[in-house]
Amino acid sequence: MASLTFFVICVHISIIFFIACNATEPKISPKFPAIFVFGDSTVDTGNNNYFRTSARGNHLPYGKDFPGHIQTGRFSNGKLVPDFLASMLGIKDNVPPFLDPNITNDELRTGVCFASAGSGYDNWTADISKVIPVMKQIDYFKNYMERLKGFAGNDEAMKIINGSLVLISAGTNDFALNFYDIPSRRLEFTIDEYQDFLLEGMKNFVKELYKLRLRYMLIGGLPPMGCLPNQITARCKSFNGRKCLQDQNFDSQNYNKKLAKLLPKLQKSLPESLLLYADTYKPLMDMIHKPQKYGFVETNRGCCETGFVETASLCNINTPLCGNLPHFLFWNSVHPSQAGYQHVAKYLKKTVLPFLLKHHGL
Repeated sequence: MASLTFFVICVHISIIFFIACNATEPKISPKFPAIFVFGDSTVDTGNNNYFRTSARGNHLPYGKDFPGHIQTGRFSNGKLVPDFLASMLGIKDNVPPFLDPNITNDELRTGVCFASAGSGYDNWTADISKVIPVMKQIDYFKNYMERLKGFAGNDEAMKIINGSLVLISAGTNDFALNFYDIPSRRLEFTIDEYQDFLLEGMKNFVKELYKLRLRYMLIGGLPPMGCLPNQITARCKSFNGRKCLQDQNFDSQNYNKKLAKLLPKLQKSLPESLLLYADTYKPLMDMIHKPQKYGFVETNRGCCETGFVETASLCNINTPLCGNLPHFLFWNSVHPSQAGYQHVAKYLKKTVLPFLLKHHGL
């Protein structure tokens, strides 16, 4: 009898130990049925892998800190803001690219990314990099809708689309490629006129998404463009005393003010919509001005090789990385590191997600 009791106690303890060791944190209940992402390299999770362009990040050292150390095509050492936001909202851990030929119906059901690195609101921008223009991304979304209806049915598909979250991030390439570095649009527009031209493109883009029953949108503003390492390099006469370009930062701030002022007016013209300005300028500037607060040391060059000019294919397996990546805000000369993107996502979680969830009835 004693041996039987001992056996029962051991089995009971083993079960408790097994459960404890295999327990996982409870999953967050999804706040939205799906997430859809449009824009440029700051949010492209790998669409550029699937057509001919030099604007790719599907090779080492990109993705070195992504789960499984996979070179997904993200322009980062790891995840991007859409991935972090999707996880925070309980939708999914990572947002896959729509053009992935192996994408599953389950992934399609909870949302995908249509963004393309090198793109912008200005079609000329996409022509330079041979990538998907922002307005063309809507055509891919229409294709997505047909696929979703095919396996989920029309009613369920429209319910998913109508209740989903949309993240839009574009504009930086337009200024860098068409105004600052290659002055094609500068011959045609003043800076104020070009800002208005791009905002008109953004407005038309949002209206087209609205026609397709998308209602909840976060529209990203510009980062401090004058603090991007490659922009500093283009203007800097020496690598000593590198400082942010105040004129380009002023342009970013002016554009962002116009965007923030425009969105409430646009929302009023689109019944049942919610259009929120997603400020990326403020958190990035805070990281640049107070790097120690976030664990950063280096904020005016990237981790990849010199960090002054390298991006896309110029950051590759033959270019050495910095010795201490966690100390670098930027991964390459244009894009933040995974840590930088994570801090931006946390800022958006604190500043805009509460309004979004309240309006969504959560």
